Amino acid sequence: MTEPFVAASSAPLFLIVLLALFVFLFILPQRRRQRAQQERMSSIDVGDDVLTVGGLIGRVVETDDAELKVEIADGIVVRMSRRGVASVLHPEEEHEDDEEAYAEDEDADVEADDGADEAVHDGSEPEAAAGEEKPAEPN
Repeated sequence: MTEPFVAASSAPLFLIVLLALFVFLFILPQRRRQRAQQERMSSIDVGDDVLTVGGLIGRVVETDDAELKVEIADGIVVRMSRRGVASVLHPEEEHEDDEEAYAEDEDADVEADDGADEAVHDGSEPEAAAGEEKPAEPN
């Protein structure tokens, strides 16, 4: 008869352990990521290359407490919120991104060219497939 008492008294302990595990696995790492992101955004300075959440890459030309002015092309400067910055790029990261994009473009070109070499046009009319009639030639 003591077994139900043991099971009933261990249920609150199990819930407390489960709650603590949840906090350590989900909430604390999220807070660390938020803090690190906040530090990165506050450390943006003039001359840094940034990637915006919209996918634009530009160089910071002016900073303010809440806003940045980012040059996205020669003479084109946009005003944006610091929260609109996805990441600060470093020169080696940009180079790696360029290499990946180039490799992807090369792969796409190779896939597109695979069938091109097989078809050779000799100037003759294409043959009709089985069961298809050739169109009548005009006289």
